[in-house]
Amino acid sequence: MAMAASRLSSRAVAAALLLLLVAGNGSCAKHKKGGKSHKGAHAAPTPAPSPSVPVPTPTPAVPAPAANGTNADYGGGWLNARATWYGAPNGAGPDDNGGACGFKGVNMPPFSAMTSCGNEPIFRDGKGCGSCYQIRCRAHPACSGIPETVIITDMNYYPVAPYHFDLSGTAFGAMAKDDRNDELRHAGIIDIQFKRVPCLYPGLTVTFHVEHGSNPYYLAVLVEYENGDGDVEKVELMESWPAEEGGEAEPTGVWVPMRESWGSIWRMDSRRALQGPFSLRITNESGKTLVADQVIPADWQPDAVYSSIVQFD
Repeated sequence: MAMAASRLSSRAVAAALLLLLVAGNGSCAKHKKGGKSHKGAHAAPTPAPSPSVPVPTPTPAVPAPAANGTNADYGGGWLNARATWYGAPNGAGPDDNGGACGFKGVNMPPFSAMTSCGNEPIFRDGKGCGSCYQIRCRAHPACSGIPETVIITDMNYYPVAPYHFDLSGTAFGAMAKDDRNDELRHAGIIDIQFKRVPCLYPGLTVTFHVEHGSNPYYLAVLVEYENGDGDVEKVELMESWPAEEGGEAEPTGVWVPMRESWGSIWRMDSRRALQGPFSLRITNESGKTLVADQVIPADWQPDAVYSSIVQFD
């Protein structure tokens, strides 16, 4: 009798959690400032010249699956997942159109609000930021079954399944048949299928956004718009020698690893003033590298965007 009561109690708790998720329209929560742990999709933290005290990462409610369908081999078939949505029904998810990856304006092209939070097997402590997935639903009468592509821009700390996509309202509704978007969104939590696919940004090159708070002793850079894997495993920086009068600054030839700050933002702290122009070398999940020579000029400014002339094949 005691064992049966315990099972009933566990089922009741699980049911209550699911109801809370549906009522809250998803499971992406607010950012925690300082460190790499972020709970959702609101204003990005202002970087500080010195590292913050790391915030402990909450233990996911659902264990990660043994088989990983999120790596960049692109050879796997469809896997099962669950999906919720958050934010405005036709929005990009977070109120500020950002997210725990640091991307900005995700309601605008090339993201176009087709975005998602991912739980840890998908988000990968920020290493999954920018990765692309096809998703489709077939289990609900309003589902079209047609695959749609979403980009990981945010973190989901409260999964309801081993793989859990907490989608923007736009992305969730995109899986519906014509004129049945709201009907599908009213379902709240649905079963879906997903698979990792290469990202493609036609007409765009790899771009670097120098973050607010950067200064000569602290440089924070958001990396975005990478074709292929879409994510970043490593970023290295090369400074330049000071230019002689009337001459041009020459690269030092020395690559120095940057530290992952949070999401897709990488940082360099220095006890001396950093000397631009800066070259950046990017390594993606597949191990491919790309070099943007002197992409950030010597007279760089915070909150400025610098586009390279290179892109992953």
